[in-house]
Amino acid sequence: MTNTASTIRINQVGTVFVPVVDQNRALKFYLDTLGFEKRVDFTYGDDSRWIELAPPGAANTISLVPPSEGETSHSDKALCAFQTADIEADHASLRASGVDMDVDIARAGKHRSGLVSLDVTITDPVPPQFFFRDIDGNRFLIVEPPA
Repeated sequence: MTNTASTIRINQVGTVFVPVVDQNRALKFYLDTLGFEKRVDFTYGDDSRWIELAPPGAANTISLVPPSEGETSHSDKALCAFQTADIEADHASLRASGVDMDVDIARAGKHRSGLVSLDVTITDPVPPQFFFRDIDGNRFLIVEPPA
């Protein structure tokens, strides 16, 4: 096997794909409820639309992928985690906005479901974290890393 590590030029994680049923409806949720900013929005191919969003100042983006790109939405698999500086405030804000989310913040002494399977229980998760679902049922983890 050839060592390609010295020739590969990958320098960052780019975009996480989030399948959605209605891109306009999902866009409104991510902009208005989560406070993300729209980075890219254009059409391509046969009336397909590419939308990239990110938290303000973030390097990585998510793309709201239409059903024409493959798998449908509503996955109980969490394939993306967001980082926060104040998990208590974000938990309260999302709850007040009516977002489908964990009732409690998981931390040492508590538990949460698995990232990819709801049939798995993780005990004593550290650092503090909780799951929420977007309007298409996609599940995300919010984590407050240690200071």
